[in-house]
Amino acid sequence: MKSSLLQSLFDEEERRPLTVSELNEQVKTALERGFASVWVEAQIVNFVAAHSGHWYFTLHDGDSQLKAACYIRNNQRIRFQPFDGLQVRVRGKLSVYQPKGEYQMLVESLQPVGEGALKVAFEQIKAKLAREGLFAEELKRGLPLLPKRVGVVTSPNGAAFYDILNVLSRRTRTVNITLIPTRVQGETAGEEIEAAINLANQYNQNTGEKIDVLIVGRGGGSSEDLWAFNEERVARAIRNSTIPVISAVGHEIDFTIADFVADRRAPTPSAAAEIVAESEEGLEAFIYQRTQDLFQLIDYKLLQARADLQELALSPVFTEFPNRVKDWRYEIEDFMGQIRNALTEKIKIKEQRLESLSNRISPLKLTSRLNEKKIRLALLRQKKISAMKNMSDAKSEKLKISMASLDALSPLSVLKRGYSILKNEKGEILHDINRVNIKDRLKIRLANGKLEAEVLRKEK
Repeated sequence: MKSSLLQSLFDEEERRPLTVSELNEQVKTALERGFASVWVEAQIVNFVAAHSGHWYFTLHDGDSQLKAACYIRNNQRIRFQPFDGLQVRVRGKLSVYQPKGEYQMLVESLQPVGEGALKVAFEQIKAKLAREGLFAEELKRGLPLLPKRVGVVTSPNGAAFYDILNVLSRRTRTVNITLIPTRVQGETAGEEIEAAINLANQYNQNTGEKIDVLIVGRGGGSSEDLWAFNEERVARAIRNSTIPVISAVGHEIDFTIADFVADRRAPTPSAAAEIVAESEEGLEAFIYQRTQDLFQLIDYKLLQARADLQELALSPVFTEFPNRVKDWRYEIEDFMGQIRNALTEKIKIKEQRLESLSNRISPLKLTSRLNEKKIRLALLRQKKISAMKNMSDAKSEKLKISMASLDALSPLSVLKRGYSILKNEKGEILHDINRVNIKDRLKIRLANGKLEAEVLRKEK
């Protein structure tokens, strides 16, 4: 064994030195294998955005520094512009820049740290999307009146989903809920939220069941917890969605980019559920109120009809008419009595003369003349009956004419022929068009009811 060790000292292959490139290559391989994914929190200094699109900067923590590079394929996913002095949390791998033998960090993900840094990044993204017009009011769509299916993009384990489920279950009976689960915080949350929104739209295209509105959100948290809803990818997914979107992120004081680009912002997830359910509640309340109004109107119309009927019943036209008919009947009966008495008296006189003559003539002539008188008497009786009938018919006809005349004079008969009585709001009957102005409200009395109208135009 010792001889083989000594032999190796003289082995040319063992003693061959490495080139710098080979050494850097081995160091690079070892670093990338040992530090394939690391997180570093530091401050950015010496930031440079190269013409190639790559970013180069130094990570500094006050005592040490580390060079870093973020190539264009990675920084395209970072939706804000870093700057010197920005505190960031960086994920990437360690590698070696072989030409110079310098080790550096290849950045794959970069997030601002701290409220001030997050606010700067927030304003950068907001300004960029505003310039593109993603927040324009004319792009915002109205929510459906009575949604049948509501999609919820949130974490299945968070309180937000259960708040939404509780509100919708309590306040509406017609809405179905479809959960599209996703992470709502963390490095990949923005990408997953974008994918969930796209999945909901694909669901509408590929299935018969349609999602009518999307609620995208989560419960409260720090600015870092809510950061996924500030990512540009999420904003563009909301804007490109064919389904109207309600943003419900955090609490009432929390604002995210998703709130500005969504079709409707809700201060909390529970409030988003109430917005979805308010149309059904409003419609039920509207129908109930209109039903009550209809009942009140029916009661009012019935009372008004009873008052009108009582007014007509007490009208002189209806109170005097029966008395007039009664007077006419008495007159007819009186005329009939007079005719009856006159005919009876005339017959009595004729019978007396007949008896006187019978005593003055012979039996034969008496018999002959008696037969003649009987015939004449029969004729007279027949004439009496005819005369009484004719007189009765004449009086009846006169009565009918009088009744028809009275009926023609009745206001109701005039109204039944298509006429109407116009009154102004003071109850005055209108005869002159000059007493009527445009927009005046008129009361119209027809044969079977009353109307109220408004004057739109007048002609002389």
